[in-house]
Amino acid sequence: MSALHYGLTPKMKPVSPHRSAVVAALDIGSSKVACLIARLRPHGPQQALTRRSHAVEVIGFGHTGARGMKAGGVVNLSQAEESIRQAVDGAERMASVEIESVVLSISAGRLSGELFAADIDIVGSGVSDGDIARVLAAGSRHSLRDGRAVLHSLPVGYSIDGANGIRDPRGMLGGRFGVDMHVATTDIAAARNLMLSVERCHLSVEAMVASPYVAGLAVLADDEGDLGAAVVDMGAGTTTIAVFINGRFVHLDGFALGGHHVTMDIARGLNARITDAERIKTLYGSVLPGGSDERDMITVPPINEDERDQTQFVSRATINQIVKPRVEEILEMVRDRLADSAFAADARGHVVLTGGASQLTGLPDLAARILGRPVRVGRPLGISGLPDAAKGAAFAVATGLLVYPQAAHLEHFEPRRRRYAKTGTGGYFARVGRWLRESF
Repeated sequence: MSALHYGLTPKMKPVSPHRSAVVAALDIGSSKVACLIARLRPHGPQQALTRRSHAVEVIGFGHTGARGMKAGGVVNLSQAEESIRQAVDGAERMASVEIESVVLSISAGRLSGELFAADIDIVGSGVSDGDIARVLAAGSRHSLRDGRAVLHSLPVGYSIDGANGIRDPRGMLGGRFGVDMHVATTDIAAARNLMLSVERCHLSVEAMVASPYVAGLAVLADDEGDLGAAVVDMGAGTTTIAVFINGRFVHLDGFALGGHHVTMDIARGLNARITDAERIKTLYGSVLPGGSDERDMITVPPINEDERDQTQFVSRATINQIVKPRVEEILEMVRDRLADSAFAADARGHVVLTGGASQLTGLPDLAARILGRPVRVGRPLGISGLPDAAKGAAFAVATGLLVYPQAAHLEHFEPRRRRYAKTGTGGYFARVGRWLRESF
C-alpha cells in the first residue's frame, strides 16, 4: 500500500495483445462482494467491440452479501475481510486455481474527475515518443491533491499549434505540443481501507479502478462510446457516473445515494423489517403505475414475532408511492451532475443504467423523462462463461474489471524514484510465512 503515500493507486502492467492471461476481478460493493476469474485469449477485432484485444472467458465465480460496508466504503474491517474471503474462495474453487492478486473496483470516496491541460515545445522535427512522455508528465503534475488518491490519468486528446482533436500525434510537425488529460480521484482514506481489507486476505491489488468507468467498458458498444454516452451505475449505497465522448473517458462523479435508501424508505413506510423491505422492493418495486395496482395486495410480515401483531396487507400502488419519490430524487441528482460535464452539450448522447438498483420496473422510462435522453439498461457484452446470475446489470462492474486489463495501456502515471512493492503476497511460501507469523 506504499503507492498511496504518493497519492497514486496501484496500476497494473497492460496485458500483451499477443498473450493469454488469467485475471481476477473483485467488486466490493455496499450490498454484495463478487469475485470473477477469467482467462483472456487474444483474438481479432469484433464488429461491435473493436477496442478489445482479447476474448474474455469466465472460469470462476463467487459472490456473497457484503458485510462491514456502507456507501461503498469499509466501516468494519473484520466483517469486510470475511465477505471477501467467502467470495474469493467460491471463485477459486470453481476455477480450480489460487489467485494472488486482483483488479479492484471502488465506488466510495466522493469520486470525481478533472480536466487538465499542459503543453510543451517540440524538440526535433516531429512529435516523438519522448515528447509524448514529457507532455503527459507535465499534465500529471497538476493532478495530485492533499487527501485524494489518483485512480486514472488518461489523455483525452492532443493538440499541435492550437489544432485540437489529434488522436495519435507521433511524427506530426509543429512548434507547440499540448494535451488535455482527465484525472479521476477518490478520497485517500477510502482507498486505503478498501485495499487493506483485500490485503488482509493475503491478496495484492494490481489496480484500483472507478466502478462506473469499468461498467462502461463492459456494457458500451464502440459506437455508443464514440457518439457519447453516460454510464450511471446505481448501486445499493452509491450512484456513480462516467461519461464517454469520442471513445474517451472524460468525466467522473458520484454521490452516496442508492438502492438501499429505497429499501429503508419501504421499511419505514410499512413498519417492516429491512430484509422484508428488500424482498418487497425486488419483487414488487416499480416506478411505473399499472391499472391493477390498487387491487394487487402484498403481504407484509410484522416487524417482530409477537403473535398479537397482525400481518398487514398493502396495495402495489402504496409500494410505488414510496419507491418513486426516492428514485426521482436520485435521477434528478444524476441530471444535475451530468449538467456539469461536457456531455450536457451533446444532444446525441445516450444514458446507460447499470447496477442492481437499475433493475426496478419502469426505471428506463422514468429516467428518460427526467434526464431528457434515450435510456437503456446495460448488460455485459462479449463475456463468455458467465453464469446466469451474473448476466444482468448488477454485475456490469465485476465483468468490466475483466475487460480493464485491455485498456490499462491508456493510463499514464509519472515514474516514481522508489517503485512501490506489490501489496500482498509474493507467492505460496510468502503466504504461508505470513500465516505463521499471524497465527503464532
